[in-house]
This record gives sequence, structure tokens and C-alpha cells, in this order.
Amino acid sequence: MNSKGLLNGSLVIAGGGRLHSDVIERFIELAGGTQASIIVIPTAQEENLVANKGKDLIAFEQAGATNITILHTYDRNLADTEEFAAPIKLAHAVWFSGGRQWRLADAYLHTKVHQELNALLGRGGVIGGTSAGATIQGSYMVRGDTQTNTILMGDHVEGLGFLENVTIDQHLIRRNRHFDLVEVISAQPELLGIGIDEGTAIVVQGTNFEVIGNSYVAIYDNEYMNTTGGKFYFLSPGDTFNLDTREANLSYSMNQASNQASN
Repeated sequence: MNSKGLLNGSLVIAGGGRLHSDVIERFIELAGGTQASIIVIPTAQEENLVANKGKDLIAFEQAGATNITILHTYDRNLADTEEFAAPIKLAHAVWFSGGRQWRLADAYLHTKVHQELNALLGRGGVIGGTSAGATIQGSYMVRGDTQTNTILMGDHVEGLGFLENVTIDQHLIRRNRHFDLVEVISAQPELLGIGIDEGTAIVVQGTNFEVIGNSYVAIYDNEYMNTTGGKFYFLSPGDTFNLDTREANLSYSMNQASNQASN
């Protein structure tokens, strides 16, 4: 069973660490420019950090964004009210900051906020996030255990599901995680695994995504494992991937480099 991508809207899914300028600029561009209404949700962070202006918000401000609102609660009953979710109805974009993804699931999964996030995509808006804010966007949530992020399939495994049949990991190479999703895809062979390194993101529109930033994205596909014996393969900035067919298209520059290396 393949992921079909998005009917409308865009996703910007970043792998953590310092946001690359390409990621910041693309998110603001997709939102509609520097005057677009952007909501930042810092709920994945610990309570003592939520009140601080996070590095993502600062990065957006430094890139010229002028209309940023913070939306936060740990109380899912509050998140399930029309009043709390109302700002999303007026927003062009929503960004999830990093932290622990189970906090996002506990607060927002199957609430009015979740409903309005889907509606935002439906009207052509953009949802982005980094680290925990990346993983929460898939349907199967890895590293969601409340005790430790080293447990891949823990006590929280349901994400917000903007991408169906997809699981997303982050900090891929920086934290030596590039073999971790092999275990998950072996146990859940219907899933497509996407691992994203720091300083890198995928931009999803329709059934395709493009890699942007300065590092790598890894693809974990059970069929690929079975037919090639390989556990995963890498995509580089400029490469694209079709979520429906699960086929990669390498960028011209990468193909050119490969041909030159073989001559």
C-alpha cells in the first residue's frame, strides 16, 4: 500500500538542527511571502522552553516574516475547542518546532486543531516542521515513546497523518540513525520510511517531494530491500521522489557527476 501524497497544499519536513536557508525561504515562499500569516506550534518542547522565543521563530523573523503567532497547549480538551483552533482558519502556514513528538500527539491528535490543520492543507496552505515536528507529520510515528527517543516503536505510534503509510525519522546522519528505520519497515512492511538529516528537508506537493538543503534523505522501502538486498538508499538536494510509485528521480547535476565519475 503506497502513500498517495497530498491532494492540496504543501509540506516542508526538516530533519532537525539549524534550519538551512533554503528550507526557511521555501517555507515562507509557499506560505505566500513575508507578510503571510504563520503559526508556530512549540508544544513538542518541554514546558520551561515553550515561553522562550525558539530558534525557528527567530530564523523566520530574520528572513523577513512579519506576521507570526504562537499557538500552544498541552491540554487536548482545550485543543478540541473551536475557539482555540480558530487562528488556524486564518493562517496561511503552520510550523511545528522540535522536541518530543509524543507531546504533539497527546495535545492535538484527533482534536479540532488536527481538523483545522487538515483544512489548511485542503485550501492550499503549507505545514512545516523540524525534528519532532517532522516525524509527527507521518501516519506512523517513530521514537514516540514517552520514556526515551531510542525506542522506535513505543507507546505512541500514531502521527497526524498528513502523509499516509509513511514514517519519518530525523537527525539521520548526524545522530547515526541511518540503519534505525530498517527495523520499523521490516515490522511494518507497508510503510515507506523517510529519514532526513539535519540541515535538510523534503518539500511535498501532490505525489512528489523534492530534497532541499545541504545533506541527505534516506528511503526505506520493503520492496527495495527484498529485491536488491539493500537496506536503504540516499537522495541528495535536487532529487525528487514519487510517493505513489515509490520511484526516485535523481537531479541532473547528480547524474552528471555519476557519469563523469564512471568515465
